[in-house]
Amino acid sequence: MTQPHHPSDPHRLHPAGPQPVGPPPAGDAGYGAPAGYGAPGPQAHPAPGPHSGPGTGLDPWRPGELAAPPHAPVGLAMKRRNPVAVWLGLPLITLGIYGLVWYYRIHREMAEFDPRRQVPVAGPLLVLLFLGWTVVAPLVSFYNTGQRIADSQRSAGLPVTCSPVVGLLLCFVFGLQTLYYQIELNRVVDAYRAPEGTRIVLPG
Repeated sequence: MTQPHHPSDPHRLHPAGPQPVGPPPAGDAGYGAPAGYGAPGPQAHPAPGPHSGPGTGLDPWRPGELAAPPHAPVGLAMKRRNPVAVWLGLPLITLGIYGLVWYYRIHREMAEFDPRRQVPVAGPLLVLLFLGWTVVAPLVSFYNTGQRIADSQRSAGLPVTCSPVVGLLLCFVFGLQTLYYQIELNRVVDAYRAPEGTRIVLPG
């Protein structure tokens, strides 16, 4: 009875013709190579970078998503409002009270949007309540508000389109400064498209 030849048997017959030259193919036990010899090793994958977003270079960061980039400034998204309702509709319905509420809330939202900037929250409202009779103090306050909105646009990485001078002049045209300022604030909100209070990553 003929015994099968072992791979290491010197009397083993090899097929005729030229033999392959070079390292044996992966997993060829006939060459005595262990399984997986010559197979490519694990490939390194690049770490994912931060997402890009319209106008800001970064998408809103939300709980449950990828973590924000290390050391990136983080703030809270502002609320989008209808400029016409802010200027005319709601103040008429509330007999002017909404105008004061709006003035307080936009300052609070700007302070939360970029904590790196010092934005007064209650001070501008107090100026309207207690120094409105001076006429000059409210005008100065509205001018400073336009500057703060411009700073918010700058913090979001947007082109600065809000002009405090235009806002000041519109104070003398049917109180259109509220309409103008809300339009400019909506530019910041639209750049992130995030619900109010959502944590967002600001450009460094």
